[in-house]
Amino acid sequence: MISVPRYLIVGLAAVFSAYHVLLATVSLWVPADKGPYIAAMALFAIATAISLWPSKKARMPVWMAAFDVAIALVVPLLVTSVVHKVPPDSYAAWHTAAIGTLMVIVSTRRRQWFAWVGIGILIIETVVWSGFAGLVTYGVIGSTVWVAIAFALSLSLASADRDARQYALAEREAVEWRAAQEAHVSERQFRLGQTSRMALPMLRQIVASNGELSEGQRLECIYLEGAIRDEIRGRKLLNDRVREQIMIARRKGTIVTLLDEGGLDDLDDDDLERVLNRLAEAIRDTETQKLIVRTVPEGSDTAITVVGLSSLDDGHSSALGHHPENDEDDEDRVDLWLEIPRALVSA
Repeated sequence: MISVPRYLIVGLAAVFSAYHVLLATVSLWVPADKGPYIAAMALFAIATAISLWPSKKARMPVWMAAFDVAIALVVPLLVTSVVHKVPPDSYAAWHTAAIGTLMVIVSTRRRQWFAWVGIGILIIETVVWSGFAGLVTYGVIGSTVWVAIAFALSLSLASADRDARQYALAEREAVEWRAAQEAHVSERQFRLGQTSRMALPMLRQIVASNGELSEGQRLECIYLEGAIRDEIRGRKLLNDRVREQIMIARRKGTIVTLLDEGGLDDLDDDDLERVLNRLAEAIRDTETQKLIVRTVPEGSDTAITVVGLSSLDDGHSSALGHHPENDEDDEDRVDLWLEIPRALVSA
């Protein structure tokens, strides 16, 4: 891609504008009343300076474009009011090319319709001043052509910019889609491989025994199914120590539920290992019927919440006359409520 520095374009526009002022200066002897003539020069210089002044926005403000159109109306009136006939050896009709240059600037700064209004005003004033022949004699046709070229280039550049943005967006979406697909494939292959490693020994036992399993083997199948479900729903909540303690808890009769909702994605490897080791300790030291482990969304100081619940309906409460169905709030006893922090907290 070949790009042109903005200061170079602004500099060329400033040189052309200054050239028109120079032509007006060397033709200052033509009008007898020089006041309106000099005022026209000053107004044109001010309008050009304002239009070329550095701005963060490439699109010209509406008030500035309207001001330039007003200059396109006033400057020709001031010049033609004191210049009734242009001598062949002068540039007293400098205003036609000057207004054309100003309208090219307006069109380039994405106010094309204001530029066409300004050129239309210039054409009408030139025809009233010197007839239709003046359009050719004083270069109004050339100014109109330059505005048309600037208009066409602006539309082409705007269209190219839109197309480039659309292509960039489409490319980014394609890259994201491909990355997501590759991640899904990789995750699926990893899960399948891990499940195969976990389930293969038990599957071989089932085949070897023709499906005739002992009660202990059936329980191991249930524990194995829970471990496989943990790998799917737990993901980052698992390391070797956590897996070991969960299996021990399940063999003791504890119902363990892991829910990883993406809350640990911001932790680095060291912090994640510290948090999981603390979770393994909590599971090991807790005697409960139900154990629920859940990640906390990013932005919280807590990484994982661990809740242990046991039912009060263990026979003793019934003997004491307590009926859980009459008191739903007291159905479960909280054996453990633990919040594991994301950051290492000193004593």
